[in-house]
Amino acid sequence: MIKVGIVGSAGYTGGELLRVLIYHPEVEIVFANSASNAGNKLYEVHNDLFGDTELTFSSDFHSDIDVLFLCVGHGDARKFLDANPVASAVKIIDLSQDYRLRANTLYQGQQFVYGLPELNREAIRSAQYIANPGCFATNIQLALLPLASKGLLPDQIHVNATTGSTGAGQKPGATTHFSWRNNNLSAYKSFEHQHLQEISESLDQLQSGFLPASGDSLLARAAEKINFVPQRGDFARGIFSAIYVDSDLTEEQAYELYEAYYATHPFTHVSRSNIDLKQVVNTNKSIIHLEKHGNKLLILNATDNLLKGASGQAVQNMNLMFGLNERIGLNLKSVGF
Repeated sequence: MIKVGIVGSAGYTGGELLRVLIYHPEVEIVFANSASNAGNKLYEVHNDLFGDTELTFSSDFHSDIDVLFLCVGHGDARKFLDANPVASAVKIIDLSQDYRLRANTLYQGQQFVYGLPELNREAIRSAQYIANPGCFATNIQLALLPLASKGLLPDQIHVNATTGSTGAGQKPGATTHFSWRNNNLSAYKSFEHQHLQEISESLDQLQSGFLPASGDSLLARAAEKINFVPQRGDFARGIFSAIYVDSDLTEEQAYELYEAYYATHPFTHVSRSNIDLKQVVNTNKSIIHLEKHGNKLLILNATDNLLKGASGQAVQNMNLMFGLNERIGLNLKSVGF
């Protein structure tokens, strides 16, 4: 059994991780750390777990585990590891953005590997530390990786993507309050979203030279090529993106490229029929649909932000790190209705 510790287990990603790992046949949850909920049953915070587990939250942290998941806020993972050194034998999967970028990957003399299996599967298998990708970043990268793999990304990429309210985290805010979010739609961080940085680095990994060498910052350089307008949707979970690029490929050639790229990746699927968000909600899937309109290639992608965009992908990475089948614990059913 893989002994697991979770820090930040009371939030959205921590709760989602618990939901998956409680039923993972190869996992024993050693501790679910939450200082503010220590002593409470998991189901007293994540009430859907009532009847599934009698585990309690703990304020404990120790290294008598095989893998540590960090489900903490951005900036807090690095602070936690600085204050709580982890034994070198323990694998770490960080769900924050602290170790995702190339300039910030070092911990205890080893590099964090960027944990997008469809990009870095073999490196993940042998990694000690994983930086789990962001939710928007996962969705958008999966939509573009096949083009990048053949050097077919143009100078300008146009992205409109809408996310559910859980993407903002559990802490209430003005733009997550039900009365504001319900029956509403808004854009935010247009052309400036922080996930642009990891997206551009991954695309540059496949298509060398995609990321401009000059510029004031990585974010500014990424924004030169990726025109990203994120939106807040009036639903709880999921990301639906509509991306278009100039392309000389025919629609059939584009489908052949995407189907070949994802043929060996069990959670990313290419659909020749139009897609919708409910196909992926509550699953670790990402489903892509392509259309050709004149010289424009339209790429639609639907992903669950809490699973394939966060905790599900973290478990997929754990499976790879421990030599298990990627799908174990992640055969989840979509909501359907």
